[in-house]
Amino acid sequence: MTAKATVDDFIAQKILAVVGVSRSGNKFGNMAYKELRQHGYKLYAVHPQAETLEGDPAYKDFRSLPESVGGVLIIVPPAQTEQVVRDAAAAGIKRAWLQQGSESETAIQFCQENGIAEVHGECIMMFARGEAFPHSIHRWFWKLLGKLPG
Repeated sequence: MTAKATVDDFIAQKILAVVGVSRSGNKFGNMAYKELRQHGYKLYAVHPQAETLEGDPAYKDFRSLPESVGGVLIIVPPAQTEQVVRDAAAAGIKRAWLQQGSESETAIQFCQENGIAEVHGECIMMFARGEAFPHSIHRWFWKLLGKLPG
């Protein structure tokens, strides 16, 4: 389980890169991107082939971002996450949120061995959106079951 302090530190970052926003617009990454943007986060979508995503410029990689980011939200399959965390480390990014379903033991271990504060096994929408429905219900159940970061 991820420590609450690590979750809080990531959520406090107001400039984030997001890997996993789809050109089709139909993926969880797109929903998270739109919701986080609506809640005041400054976001940079990283996609190797897209020029724009969700009406914003897309960036080919972390090194092409116009400014430093406080962390990266990763919403891709686990095998891709492993490369993303390596790329993030090379770009000097020190925080990574491996969205539920995106994490792998290899990616988690890489983060821990390379000074990247990682969140895994958690849904960013349960924390970044506050208590909005339906994520408030998800958060309530996790609290009831003792699964929220302590």
